[in-house]
Amino acid sequence: MEMATTVCLGRVLTTPPLAAAVRCAAGKRTSSTSSTKNRRNTADTVDKRKRKSKRTEPTWQCASGCGACCKLAKGPAFPSPEDIFSDDPDNLQLYKSLIGPDGWCIHYESDTRRCSIYNERPVFCRVEQEVFEKLYGIKSWRFNQEACTACIDTIKAVYGSGTQELKNFKQLTRGR
Repeated sequence: MEMATTVCLGRVLTTPPLAAAVRCAAGKRTSSTSSTKNRRNTADTVDKRKRKSKRTEPTWQCASGCGACCKLAKGPAFPSPEDIFSDDPDNLQLYKSLIGPDGWCIHYESDTRRCSIYNERPVFCRVEQEVFEKLYGIKSWRFNQEACTACIDTIKAVYGSGTQELKNFKQLTRGR
């Protein structure tokens, strides 16, 4: 007896031809075919879906030696300090006091691309879930995605799209 391949709720089932026309548990009519070629293609499609669904979210990490976040005067594409610190005048004043004449933080060492006060840096310089929630309203379950996106946007704005800084950051956060 020739068997038919049936896909129901994402599972590949081999059934007798008459049973292939029954409705699956979701209430939808199942698709069926009896050719070996189509059976193989259906199984390949299911395997591809499984691989895609196992994608991992990028995990934010600081790319040492980047410094893009230390460019404090980023321009109109980014929120202004007044927008970020609208209800926190002390942090607004502190942020503005850190902006050097070239737009970079006064504590940024351009020759080493490092912060001279990294361990004592202000709270708004810390990419941490609690800080993102307080300043931007980002919930903990969105932190990694939002932090990675913010860094990518900043790196592109400061250094450009095809730069080694961007490649390094993507490699670091995606574990490749």
